[in-house]
Order: sequence, then structure tokens, then C-alpha cells
Amino acid sequence: MNKKIVNNELPENYEELKKAANRTSNWKARYDAVEELGKYNTSQVIDIMRSRLANDPVYKIQEAAYHILLEFGEEAALPARKKFEVIKGANKVFVRVKKSLPADHTFEEFATKLKRMRIDVYDAYEGEKGSDFKTWLENEWTNLK
Repeated sequence: MNKKIVNNELPENYEELKKAANRTSNWKARYDAVEELGKYNTSQVIDIMRSRLANDPVYKIQEAAYHILLEFGEEAALPARKKFEVIKGANKVFVRVKKSLPADHTFEEFATKLKRMRIDVYDAYEGEKGSDFKTWLENEWTNLK
């Protein structure tokens, strides 16, 4: 990570960045907000970074918050990457979505309905799996009973 110029006051768009950092439906917006807030070493930003480090389902965002906290001279521990369920109970959500569709539905119909019904689950796994997301989701869909 490059050394950044850090400001000790809040940005003008702090409230907007704070909302974006906590938005569950868009991991990219959360990541961008964390990166932008990382330029401002204030107690409010440190609180947001600690929250993202402890609670974000996307490991990339946890890592970004961790590195920012270290740059600010704060003590922080990077949590272990989750090996199985990124979102607790996600498999039940997948089953519920699959059962709500006709028996002969396609993977695309499943993915669309999952995104519409549970954008938080869809988004968290998309952020966590990266470019392998569609392949992983299709495999999960295939294995659902």
C-alpha cells in the first residue's frame, strides 16, 4: 500500500462516505468509501475502520480497514478469512430462492432472483469470490436439493 497524505480533519462529504462504508448492498462502494476515508485520521474514521474490520463480510474490505488502522498507528488484528459461509445461513437463502422458482428454471433466473431478493447475500459473495463468483454460484445452485 502506498504511503498516503493523511488529513486530521473530516472530509466535506463525510456523511456520504460514512453511509457508503456501511451500505450492505454494494461491496465496491464500501471498499471505495473505506479507501477514501483512509485519507483522514480522525476518531470518527477510526471507528468506521474498526467496524469494517470486525463486521464486513468481504475480506478485501477487512484488509483495507486493517492496513488503514495500522497506518494511523492504531493497534489492529486482521481476522482470519472465513472458509465456509461468508453470510451465516446463506445456504438456506439459496434453497429458498431455488424453491421459489419453477422446477425447470435456469441458473440465470436463479442468480437474478437471488440478487433481487437478497442483494446483501449476493453482494457479499460477489465481493468475496471475485472473478470466480459466477462459477462458484452456479456450482452452489447445481448442488442444491
